[in-house]
Amino acid sequence: MTRQIRPRAEERYQEELAALAAADTKERRPLGWKLSPKAVRDFILGRDEPLQYQGRTIQVAKKYLGNDALVERCVITLTGSRGLMLVGEPGTAKTMLSELLAAAISGVSTNTIQGTAGTTEDMIKYSWNYALLLSQGPTRSALVPAPLYVGMEKGILTRFEEITRTPAEIQDSLISVMSDKVLNVPELGEDGLLFAQAGFNVIGTANTRDRGVNEMSSALKRRFNFETVRPVGNVQMEKEIILREAAAMARSAGVEMAPDAGAAELLATTFHELREGVSSMGHRIEKPSAVMSTAEAVSVYYQTMMGAYYYGGGAMEIRALAANLTGALGQEAGEDVEKLRGYFSTVIRDKADKLGGIWKAYYQARSAIR
Repeated sequence: MTRQIRPRAEERYQEELAALAAADTKERRPLGWKLSPKAVRDFILGRDEPLQYQGRTIQVAKKYLGNDALVERCVITLTGSRGLMLVGEPGTAKTMLSELLAAAISGVSTNTIQGTAGTTEDMIKYSWNYALLLSQGPTRSALVPAPLYVGMEKGILTRFEEITRTPAEIQDSLISVMSDKVLNVPELGEDGLLFAQAGFNVIGTANTRDRGVNEMSSALKRRFNFETVRPVGNVQMEKEIILREAAAMARSAGVEMAPDAGAAELLATTFHELREGVSSMGHRIEKPSAVMSTAEAVSVYYQTMMGAYYYGGGAMEIRALAANLTGALGQEAGEDVEKLRGYFSTVIRDKADKLGGIWKAYYQARSAIR
């Protein structure tokens, strides 16, 4: 028996989506959408009242712990003719939000282009089965659809991840499609025009740290509405995300282990203060150059959790947590580890003196930072 490491969003939340669809009979729904905009919003932001579905009570949980108004604007953007571009620092859940939107609107979240320096136009639009091309000539059966073609043909969303990692001339191949909603395949002659079906649109993501790598042209930018996804600004919310995401990862790995809320609070506070450059006690902190995102905090927590599960008898060690922080900060310049040591020798020292308990243990673990 096999187990998927990370099931698709439409599989993970299958019951919630089905319950929402069954109850979503009176709201206005754009052509080609599986759910109404109100139901899409409820799917992502959760709803207080549970739904009754096939004799069961289904609670639709909040999945995106960020700016609710941003989610509503994203949904409304996708009802129109412009695409949606999510920009922000790495690790701010842009990909997760685009996946949730695609699962709720189209029922398919995997129609995705992953932007890299090696992305070519045929990876975006279409390519050919050359064996069939040689034997049959240019026919529809010899054509191999890429995500943009699939999205237009089926009337579903196409996700374009990290678009600014893609060469500018490849990005610009989207311009005519985004404007006219038609894709021309010249090799097919008169039958080569593919008109987008209702429900088609594009969700792009771009990291602000990639700005200047392959800057989007102004012509392409005009085809999108831009929404900035900002880091989590609340320590308690970040703690909740760390616990929830790490628990989901553990379940997928078949690991049964009680969450450690204290360790999650240490991490959430550390990442928040290093990201903001100031502590809750008023210390000025030198910001690391590494990305201090919530996603990195989840990774550090999960790594510590797995170490505890396999080596430590199920109890998370604060010393291991401090040591694993080095991995998050060791991605960039070596000075970041020195900045972390400085953070411990000032901020964590004062918290240990004032608050004691777990903060004292955290300060005593500073020698594990190497």
